[in-house]
Amino acid sequence: MLYEAVHAVVPPVAKLIWRPRVEGLENVPTTGPVIVASNHLSFADSMVIPIVVPRKVVFLAKEDYFTGTGVKGALMRGWFEGIGMVPVDRDDTASALQSLDIALEVLARGDAFGIYPEGARSRDGRLYRGRTGVAHLALTSGAPVVPVGLVGTERLQPIGAMLPRLARVTLRFGTPLDFRGRADGVPLGRARRQVTDEVMAAIHRLSGQQLAGAYNERRTET
Repeated sequence: MLYEAVHAVVPPVAKLIWRPRVEGLENVPTTGPVIVASNHLSFADSMVIPIVVPRKVVFLAKEDYFTGTGVKGALMRGWFEGIGMVPVDRDDTASALQSLDIALEVLARGDAFGIYPEGARSRDGRLYRGRTGVAHLALTSGAPVVPVGLVGTERLQPIGAMLPRLARVTLRFGTPLDFRGRADGVPLGRARRQVTDEVMAAIHRLSGQQLAGAYNERRTET
């Protein structure tokens, strides 16, 4: 299988080159559904986390990365499929809504799903308010949420850079958060907001970022 082949080669080489600092990796369950919720500083985040975590973590990626032609397109498609990414048209409203259904399918199979509650990369290094998709997934699936704080990935691949650079990064994995039953007797909207805020508070403790206190508006290149 493509993922097994890529994962057998890429993580050891990448860790040898970039030597990431990893804390709390034992907090990621080795089996069963789990939501890996992280802050978002760089395009490389969706590669750094799968490189470090010993099990497959599925992230969504722009459909454009899978539709290229020629040798370059084939290589790019093979790379993204090989690290476990799933294509989605994020600029289409209907497809964007379907992305949550895709995530629930991943969790229903017992796999790990990676999500950035901020919705877009932070361009100024601050931690933005979380959107409630992560809570929808947690409350619907019953899967635990492992908060992740990434530090330094904006230096690994700054916004606008085509390729990663040499930079030490830190990944901190927090204690799993169990939200089963949290919506019982609580209006769903309020429950989702409370769960999301708890996830973001955990991410904040791990990342140490300054809080923006606002939503991060996604730009077309994100």
